[in-house]
Amino acid sequence: MAFSKFFKKFKGEKKEELVEENIANEVEETSDKEVSVGEVNSVDEAYEEETIEVEEEYIEEENAVEADEKEDDVNITEIDNVVEESIEEVVEEIEEEKPKKVGFFQKLKEGLTKTRDELISKVDDIFGNYVKIDDDLFDELEEALITSDIGVDTSLYLIDALKDKIKEKKIKEVSEVKGALKEVITEVLGEEKGSITPKKTPKVIFVIGVNGAGKTTSIGKISNKLKKQGYKTMMVAADTFRAAAIDQLEVWSKRAGVDIIKHQEGSDPAAVVFDGIQAAKARKVDVLIVDTAGRLHNKKNLMNELGKINKVMDREFPEAEKETLLVLDGTTGQNAISQAKTFNEICKIDGLVITKLDGSSKGGVIISVKHELGIPVKLIGVGEGIDDLQEFDAKEFAEAIF
Repeated sequence: MAFSKFFKKFKGEKKEELVEENIANEVEETSDKEVSVGEVNSVDEAYEEETIEVEEEYIEEENAVEADEKEDDVNITEIDNVVEESIEEVVEEIEEEKPKKVGFFQKLKEGLTKTRDELISKVDDIFGNYVKIDDDLFDELEEALITSDIGVDTSLYLIDALKDKIKEKKIKEVSEVKGALKEVITEVLGEEKGSITPKKTPKVIFVIGVNGAGKTTSIGKISNKLKKQGYKTMMVAADTFRAAAIDQLEVWSKRAGVDIIKHQEGSDPAAVVFDGIQAAKARKVDVLIVDTAGRLHNKKNLMNELGKINKVMDREFPEAEKETLLVLDGTTGQNAISQAKTFNEICKIDGLVITKLDGSSKGGVIISVKHELGIPVKLIGVGEGIDDLQEFDAKEFAEAIF
């Protein structure tokens, strides 16, 4: 220890000073007289006693200092241990409180809770009341499917397909019918996996849908998704008819961190799209997302508007891949099918975005959309978060329901 070394050095120097001081005093006292041998011995003895006392005092002090230092070392070690334990406890608490990353299937399963409760609870009740497979069982299953927003046509098709599946597999027990129904629904949905990832760039995505379906929100979430995938994305606010549509889209552009091209409310949508194309070319944008009006009450005007926009796009941006997505509100059930049929008459729809499934028991509409329209479902909304618009996976959807 540094202090101990210093103290030993100090003790040695002090001892030498005492020896010199005692000798000087003795010399001074005996300088004028003759000193006898006894007196010299007496001085030596006194010197030795004094030296021993001084040494003992310093040894005691050094021991005390070393004891204090050892105690300090022990205290520091104890403090270090306490601090380490405290840090470990805090880290454990943080890890416990950290939100767990929810996988797609779990998120989908949670989002479809109401649909699952509505459909599967009815199906389970029916199977619990029957001991044999007969027409009454099929009639009740058909009613359960229809009232779960799967639709009449699709429900009738599923029951016929279920009867064929039972014959094919020679199923005799009611308990096995549920598994067969799951297989039939999975087959209707197919192996489809929705994706909006560009096959090539640049790409233009037209987004259409009635007001209130979640069109603006979907555009914001799609922009965020594509940006995270590494694509430079831009929005075009071509829904100039609806009040506040431009402002809402601008809020989403800031939230997603992408550029937006806009005009004043009431402007010509085709003119906005023209400016958007020029900006996209100048800024080397990968994906241009165009928000369009959704006025189903006047199909002729909407058809004319979309026709003008497509002409501008074909003339100014012929090299771009084009895709039209229709946004449907999942809470409207069979009404969403009617909207999809009407929009499909106005323009070719490449894919569907079905929103608000997490707050609805009508997720069965996806089965009827697939069966009756044959339009692929690209994205489904299973939450309100910016990352809760998920790419549709038919197999996982069927698993989540059952």
